[in-house]
Amino acid sequence: MKTKDIFTFRDAEKQAGPVAFATMLKPAGSTCNLDCHYCYYLDKAVQYGGRQAVMSDELLERYIKQYITANEVPTVQFCWHGGEPLLLGLDFYRRAMELQKKYADGKRIENTLQTNGTLVDEAWCDLFAGNNFLVGVSLDGPEDIHDAFRVTKGGQPTFARVMRTIELFQHGGVEYNTLSVVNRRCEGRGAEIYRFFRDTVHSRYMQFLPAVEHVIDKPGYHRPLIVSPEHEGARLAEWSVSAEGYGNFLCDVFDEWVVRDVGQYFVQMFDATLAQWCGVQPGVCSMGETCGDALVVEHNGDVYSCDHFVYPEYKLGNIRETTLAEIYRSKKRVDFGLAKRNALPAECLRCKYYFACRGECPKHRFETGADGCRKNSLCEGLKHYFRHAEPYMDYMRELLSKEQSPAWVVPFARRRMGLM
Repeated sequence: MKTKDIFTFRDAEKQAGPVAFATMLKPAGSTCNLDCHYCYYLDKAVQYGGRQAVMSDELLERYIKQYITANEVPTVQFCWHGGEPLLLGLDFYRRAMELQKKYADGKRIENTLQTNGTLVDEAWCDLFAGNNFLVGVSLDGPEDIHDAFRVTKGGQPTFARVMRTIELFQHGGVEYNTLSVVNRRCEGRGAEIYRFFRDTVHSRYMQFLPAVEHVIDKPGYHRPLIVSPEHEGARLAEWSVSAEGYGNFLCDVFDEWVVRDVGQYFVQMFDATLAQWCGVQPGVCSMGETCGDALVVEHNGDVYSCDHFVYPEYKLGNIRETTLAEIYRSKKRVDFGLAKRNALPAECLRCKYYFACRGECPKHRFETGADGCRKNSLCEGLKHYFRHAEPYMDYMRELLSKEQSPAWVVPFARRRMGLM
């Protein structure tokens, strides 16, 4: 990967400021009760020699103490991830919360957890609601879309079970949002999918993440193995969303949202776009100028710079040997984060929408720019979305400059689209 040696004043400010970073903890590694076709994490078991062990109590305590201590800010947020983190059972999280209290040292502790939603019962709801967990539920859309790829080890559908979990959360007072993978089946169905989440799931905060992965065929393995695009023989997975399809998807969702739901329902991409338009931090690493502030901690204590780069060459260290604070300050971690900007092609830096896109996530840089640097394969779709959203973002930025609510964009959008 070609990179440029650029270190800006903003980079220096960040390095000099209080240490503040997130971690995505995978206490069960990639162990999961499902076999989602596009899951890039299931295959990490191969990297770790097969079946993975869960995080020990001793290592859990070491992680919690190091993580809280390393963050020099008043609030520390824990993100429990997987694989499927509920496989560890209720007692694991009860112990974790006791350890959080033990080492909090006056800091506010918050917990988020991402689940596939198939193992939740009333006891889990009690734990989540009683301890103010924010729970992300993986749900791709209506039944035919969700069940196309999100299946059990035996190939059975999971939609009905996940919808039952949504009902449990609603009745149990659990705060939840949704995370959806935008794959090739989603193309042309953006408006329908958004309405499903708004009207049926009642998800007030939605994340739509594009699936673009590379695979190889592995003898004796039951499905194509997801690998780094640099892997010999890697090909684009057939379920990957196209750039055009992703751009149209975002535009279709945006058109549904902007004419009625601004300020009531929140789509991560739209929030981040408005933040970029206003010159403030977008709150999502894929649209930041640099990255590397959301470390991944594996079940055995290994640490990586990013959830999408859990490959041996990107390993930063292990918390048994080096503290999280030292790992975060390491040159390898800093260089990884700066490369998000410094490895971009010159054409990206000159692009009208670079301020909004920032090259998006490095994991999607499969194409090559004119100067030989890697370029985002979703580029054309993203530009289409930014062009489409531009007049509305301009209008909301103007509203905010007058200390008015962005929701006042709704009548403007309706007039512009001929709906009133």
